[in-house]
Amino acid sequence: MTIRYPNGKLYTPNPTVQNVAKKDDNKEISFSNRGKTLEDEINEANDYYIKRRLAIIHKKPVPVQIVKVEYPSRSAAVIREAYFRTPSTTDYNGVWKGQYIDFDAKETASKTSFPLKNIHLHQMIHMQQVSEQNGVAFIIVRFSAFERYFIVPYEVLQKAWQAMENGERKSIPFSTIEREAFEIPTSYYPRIDYLPIVQQLIEAKSHGSESEEIVE
Repeated sequence: MTIRYPNGKLYTPNPTVQNVAKKDDNKEISFSNRGKTLEDEINEANDYYIKRRLAIIHKKPVPVQIVKVEYPSRSAAVIREAYFRTPSTTDYNGVWKGQYIDFDAKETASKTSFPLKNIHLHQMIHMQQVSEQNGVAFIIVRFSAFERYFIVPYEVLQKAWQAMENGERKSIPFSTIEREAFEIPTSYYPRIDYLPIVQQLIEAKSHGSESEEIVE
């Protein structure tokens, strides 16, 4: 099936993410994680939260407009061409303890950095708007080479994005991720219980705001 962006450009799946997923299919990391992608793991965590009434967080549906359908038989329809109606924002959003949560999921096979090309300008703008409304915006990054997971706050992304626009490096060093992001420890079920780490992010932002008020 052919899928196009709103401007008519052909949509091509990210080969890096696909390759990471294929490698993970063959890598037995643990019994509970065999063949799972980051999206699978986040969906598993979200189901866990919903069933226990801890949070309501869902993957956003992608609006697609179907423009060409073929009917090889009366009982079957095959979609041949479709368009994304609007550019995507982030993958997930919801509410937890009265706090609006909005984030994207990213995977990288790099051992040294997180490439900023994995994020789009409209996603940065969206996360900025969420932050301005006191929502919690971030990305969850999986470094597949190490099987390590991090919550990277919008503020860290924004600083790196601004540096890139000023002609500096086009990625965030892994050392910076370790220092400024929040690592998600893995467990059996759900494999990535990320909300306790979001709580750490919220508390860190709160302490930062209090410090700024004292300085002023």
